[in-house]
Amino acid sequence: MRVSGGVLLGSTIGLLGLFSLTSAPSVQAQGGGSIQCGSSNGKFSVCQVPWRNARLVRQDSKSACVRDQTWGVDQRGVWVDRGCRGVFAEERGHGGSHGGGGWRPGPDWNRSIRLECSSQDNRYQLCQVDLGRQGRVRLERQLSKNRCTEGYSWGGNRAGVWVNHGCRGQFVVDRRW
Repeated sequence: MRVSGGVLLGSTIGLLGLFSLTSAPSVQAQGGGSIQCGSSNGKFSVCQVPWRNARLVRQDSKSACVRDQTWGVDQRGVWVDRGCRGVFAEERGHGGSHGGGGWRPGPDWNRSIRLECSSQDNRYQLCQVDLGRQGRVRLERQLSKNRCTEGYSWGGNRAGVWVNHGCRGQFVVDRRW
């Protein structure tokens, strides 16, 4: 009886350990310079990588992984949201010094842009504005009763400013090439 009880207890502890690993935000290094990154319980998560751009190699979630909506890349790394989970790898050869040419912005590119972005009915909203390769976003003034917290209810990526969870605010985009 003791032996089987000990085995049962050990198995239960092992299963609890497995559950805690799978319920945590998923960030795992893969071979060949790729990572597995996942949104746990539909929440926003960032997987730090040194890359400037990434591509989705394999979607591992039932939730859609759509670039600049449920996943993207910004200064902090690969970000995922709303249940997107997958394997991501560095994307090379697009723009900058890698491609030797490509699109270049006009003389009025590097400037600050003010805009208002609102999460209606506590839903995700992307307010599109091209930040450029090195652009930054900052919350200038919160306009909602719901708290605006960077990385949770607002943020910025190459496609623009996103808000969620009822955040509404005035944002400043420092657009930089």
